[in-house]
Amino acid sequence: MAAPQPAVVVKRRIIVAALASAVAFSVIGARLVEVMVLNGTGRPAAVAALPGKPTRGDLVDRNGVLIARDLPVSDLYASPSVFADPAEAAARLAEATGASKARLQKAFVPKKGYVLVQRALTPDERDHVMSLGLPGLNFEKGLKRYYPSGRAVAHAVGQVDADAHGVSGLELGLDKSVRGSHEPTQLSFDMRVQYALQREIADTARKFHAIAAAGLVMNVHTGEVLALTSLPDYEPNLRTLGEGDSIRNRITQDVYELGSIFKVFAFTEALEEGTVRLDEMIDIGKPLRIGRFSIGDYDDHGHSITAAMVFADSSNIGTAQIGLRSGAEKQKAFLEKLGLLTPIKTEVPEIAAPLYPRRWSITETATVSFGHGISVNPLAFAAAAASVVNGGTKVTPTFLKNATVQHGERVISEETSIAMRQLMRLVVTDGTGSKAEVPGYEIGGKTGTAEKPTKHGYSRKLQITSFVGAFPSSDPQFLVFAMFDEPKGNKESFGFATAGWTAAPAVGRVIARIAPLLGVPRNEHFQEVSTIAADVP
Repeated sequence: MAAPQPAVVVKRRIIVAALASAVAFSVIGARLVEVMVLNGTGRPAAVAALPGKPTRGDLVDRNGVLIARDLPVSDLYASPSVFADPAEAAARLAEATGASKARLQKAFVPKKGYVLVQRALTPDERDHVMSLGLPGLNFEKGLKRYYPSGRAVAHAVGQVDADAHGVSGLELGLDKSVRGSHEPTQLSFDMRVQYALQREIADTARKFHAIAAAGLVMNVHTGEVLALTSLPDYEPNLRTLGEGDSIRNRITQDVYELGSIFKVFAFTEALEEGTVRLDEMIDIGKPLRIGRFSIGDYDDHGHSITAAMVFADSSNIGTAQIGLRSGAEKQKAFLEKLGLLTPIKTEVPEIAAPLYPRRWSITETATVSFGHGISVNPLAFAAAAASVVNGGTKVTPTFLKNATVQHGERVISEETSIAMRQLMRLVVTDGTGSKAEVPGYEIGGKTGTAEKPTKHGYSRKLQITSFVGAFPSSDPQFLVFAMFDEPKGNKESFGFATAGWTAAPAVGRVIARIAPLLGVPRNEHFQEVSTIAADVP
């Protein structure tokens, strides 16, 4: 048999070599897909842990809406020594990445090593840079925490540092359970409720030129915080604060003398101890003198009114008399039982401790009864108020979804809780909170207008106004709290900036928006039934 011709041998060898190369490149290609797409883990690179940068699990709201997620990013470095025109390269890279053109032009000098152009480029931004066709570029893979809702829940959710460690808010409080997790953590928030609350609080703060404001919505039976806002807020996706921004969470990190809203607890204690009848007449015709101090009222309510109207009309003189019937020791013990004298414990770690008198004498007993001389954070106040209206069992606030009813310690009887709901309803129907009324939703609440303490005593011009509303008042399911720091009266409010004009209507508008979302139907045929005694001439 004749030997193959040289040309045939060469052709066969070329075919074999080509097949071998194809197989080799297929293997390499498969490995590249595994490394680049699956990151060698069998999971998509978007959720695969990178060396030294463990993935954090998603945070979602109670309905699965995304609140926080780790996304793949790239840090871009460039080698100026390979650029034909470093100045032009700096300009093109600055335009593509948002980096400072002046900084890059200054850094792009011949013979210099790799220079950081921009951190945390998204995949789209990386593709844009690649399309420039510049040599000497290097991308270092990483992960960055993104917050799709931006400012909406910034204070409660918090942030992580460059190494993916939680540094504030729930990111810090849930750090151990979230780090390295590939399962979402479901928070108690309802983003629909959150947006409604944030919008109304922001609009009211702007309308009355308040320097700060805050609000929350809580389920009174489960303790779940459905929404929380604190203003000024900030953009968590940025590493810097804009003008006027603040990272301070006023619901948890600050304490306030909340004023008359605190009368909820003075009356709850008095009813529980049986030291007051709601139909008895209370003399409020002149200021109450205690030592060298004089306690007066903001408005003239007449010579005497029923105890029920002392609450509805928010009389300091009448409330102080009722508070003094319990005395200092019982008052302090009752507030402690409600959780108002110790820092509240929840998943958000930044919780301010309350401030209260070291020496709790007759004067302090009188002033604490109407919310002066004691400072608490709004979250602790809301939890205590929820315990008053939910039937009388203690509630611990939570930022994790948990629809189970809390069966906490009984702090007051169910009868007292029912009476307090009726009193709070009276505030809205016949008292200082009338502007919180929303037909069909049976709102009960309490106003609070507190003079702010200064170096020279309390200021009548600088005030904290607040309102707590529970609905429906006959069987409360949810509680809404709003607070405004130094609001100013306007033409629409006839120059008034008290809680009845600022906080109460804001809470009413919040409830009108969120009640349908929370499944609370409007009852147009609601008949007002109350056993509370009204004012007697």
